[in-house]
Amino acid sequence: MEIAPAAGAHRAAIEKLAADRAIERIWARDAAFWKAEESHRKTIENALGWLTIADRMAKDEPELQAFVSEAIAGTERVVVLGMGGSSLAPLVFADSFPRRSGFPRLEVLDSTAPASVLEVARGETPERTLYVVSSKSGSTLEPNIFFDAFYAQAVEALGEKAGSRFVVITDPGSALEAEAARRRVRRVFPGDPTIGGRYSALSNFGIVPAALAGVDVAELLRRARGMAQACRRSDGDNPGLALGAAMGVLALSGRDKLTFDVGPPIPRFGMWIEQLVAESTGKEGKGILPVEGEPLGPPEVYGNDRFFASIGASSDLARQNARLKPLEAAGHPSVRFEIADALDLGAEMFRWEFATAVAGKLLGINPFDQPNVQEAKDRTNEILGGKVPGEEPPAGVDAGLVRDLLSTLRPGDYFAITAYVPSTLRNEAALQAIRLAVRDRWRVATTLGFGPRFLHSTGQFHKGGPDTGVFLQVTAEPREQIAIPGKPYDFGRVVAAQAAGDLAALRSRGRRSLRVHLSGPLDRGFRDLAAAVERASGGRG
Repeated sequence: MEIAPAAGAHRAAIEKLAADRAIERIWARDAAFWKAEESHRKTIENALGWLTIADRMAKDEPELQAFVSEAIAGTERVVVLGMGGSSLAPLVFADSFPRRSGFPRLEVLDSTAPASVLEVARGETPERTLYVVSSKSGSTLEPNIFFDAFYAQAVEALGEKAGSRFVVITDPGSALEAEAARRRVRRVFPGDPTIGGRYSALSNFGIVPAALAGVDVAELLRRARGMAQACRRSDGDNPGLALGAAMGVLALSGRDKLTFDVGPPIPRFGMWIEQLVAESTGKEGKGILPVEGEPLGPPEVYGNDRFFASIGASSDLARQNARLKPLEAAGHPSVRFEIADALDLGAEMFRWEFATAVAGKLLGINPFDQPNVQEAKDRTNEILGGKVPGEEPPAGVDAGLVRDLLSTLRPGDYFAITAYVPSTLRNEAALQAIRLAVRDRWRVATTLGFGPRFLHSTGQFHKGGPDTGVFLQVTAEPREQIAIPGKPYDFGRVVAAQAAGDLAALRSRGRRSLRVHLSGPLDRGFRDLAAAVERASGGRG
């Protein structure tokens, strides 16, 4: 892999890693390779199971297929109820593989917005739905309240047979495992305690939902094993080492905005990489910001902080080349990865996991912890428990405040829209237009995250990474409500508390941030916000 504008620095980084016996030490699970401090070693030692998970999962694959054959009889859809590392791989699989004849369609619920929950609840009846409750720790708020809500719905329809429509994936000994036993669910698949959530795509958290949807998981894992074998090479031909060295050395030189151009058949794969890279590297004031979903533009809309990564099928190479060549000619480094089909996700997931671990070494951080994720969770729980009040912002868009926020943008910064509204294509398109207007005017990287999903991905980078973010939080009053059995709050209260907790965590670190609370129809609120951004950028509005 050649990084033309930075070829010398890239080779030097690979040589440095070779001198440090990087490959030998990674595969030996030498925690001191990343951090010498004793406080980090146990965390790292207990987080490297992803290196061999494809081999171990292959041994369990026949038993999994037998379960799938029995479980999908009469089932029209499989709904994963999860968040972050437990839901992003299934989300990518659902988007990348067309529905296979004879198998249920795969859906993912990872939003606490009442409208999103209700959309799933109004789908097929429980007797034709298999719910997969997915949480490594078993204590994550969102999967647990999803479980409460949909189990209650199933009890209404099926009575004592409700548990037969549920599968649980969680680490052994978790509270969720105990609750699954109490509710007599159909099956509990164990998580691997030696794998962190964002590295768990090729474990039960990703493979079980994929198998239920008819994905050829045997081939997916076979290709992952092939990539793992290639990542044992001790030279520059090691695909994970080469990519990780590029990511690390370019970030250290100021090109810390890793911008994805991902094409068919895996267009949302960048969402999975986004969590992996952001949560792994964004800490101690350092990090690599993954930029997902920002369409490529001409060279003049970019600063000197970009590193472009293009991933797609060979049939899409002409489009990729046409978009990347002007950027390369302007001096921006880039890499291209060609895939044969969606089953190459197995190989690519391992490549990016290995590369992220290598980049973490060059950045001098522990790529397997997430020290700042818990703060927003704690603040959310305090608000839900009534210990602290949530902020009640004025409704509507204040163009002056939007202008003041955007006026703080400087070269090397990034602009993040964090939206606590339903993650629909319509809402995404409206917010995409706003982020691109900011990129084109201020020449900064932009991200768009829907809450609470992004809290488990870029949320770590927002709080623990460099103080280069400018945050526009968008909230709105839900038009519908849905209760949570056994809880003194509903889903609308949950999403409001998550937004308030996230904003409080940002402000506690002095991050530049503004909350805009939209009243009335969302389309009108988005138009008002777009007009405010246009005025701030010098347009007439």
